[in-house]
Amino acid sequence: MIIDFHSHILPGIDDGSKDLGTSLEMLKISKEQGIDYMVATPHFHATRISISHFLEAREEAYKCVSEHRKSDMPKLIPGAEVAYFEGISEAEGIEKLTVGNTGLLLLEMPFGQWNQPMVSEVERLIEERHIQIMLAHLERYLFVSGNRKYMRRVMELPLYVQINAGSLKEWRKSKRLVKMFKKQQAHLLGSDCHGVHYRPQDLAEGRQILQKKAGREVLNNIDSLGAKLLSINGEQQ
Repeated sequence: MIIDFHSHILPGIDDGSKDLGTSLEMLKISKEQGIDYMVATPHFHATRISISHFLEAREEAYKCVSEHRKSDMPKLIPGAEVAYFEGISEAEGIEKLTVGNTGLLLLEMPFGQWNQPMVSEVERLIEERHIQIMLAHLERYLFVSGNRKYMRRVMELPLYVQINAGSLKEWRKSKRLVKMFKKQQAHLLGSDCHGVHYRPQDLAEGRQILQKKAGREVLNNIDSLGAKLLSINGEQQ
């Protein structure tokens, strides 16, 4: 069961797919790559839109694609890529942005330097709000000056780390990311696809690289964990 845990496939809601035609073409390409499920994770920024208005826009876009999606194309599961903001651990309704009915939240941390209050906010989301955290594209923060100790503290929390498949093609990051997957410090893959030509679907290529460098067992671990988190083959999302 191959799952793309990070995609911007819903049309007209963020900087991803611009229209229905693009979304359907992205689904077609994903099908050709053997993908079974795609988690649709449009950007959510608390400073730009309320949770209620975001959910309305997402539902409209989700229904639009679902009504035109062919049955043999990957199934979509609604979610969000939630940008960190101060006070997120106390935000009312934040649990409504989780993936399907799973309680799993794709969290995008700030691209600047992190600090201890940020770590504490993430910890409260997990411990007090009982939300499962999946950190989006952790590899983007690996080389930010001064982040190492805070990243280490975040990764010590009971959460999941999502890596973008395309990063496995970057020589500067690939070796380290493969090592993280082998040590189970990274857990899930996503394409973070935004379109057909710009930031296209590349999950299959990333999986091939990971299998070559880390072995098939690593991919099996990713797939079995993904199915478990989404309750696939159990309670269907």
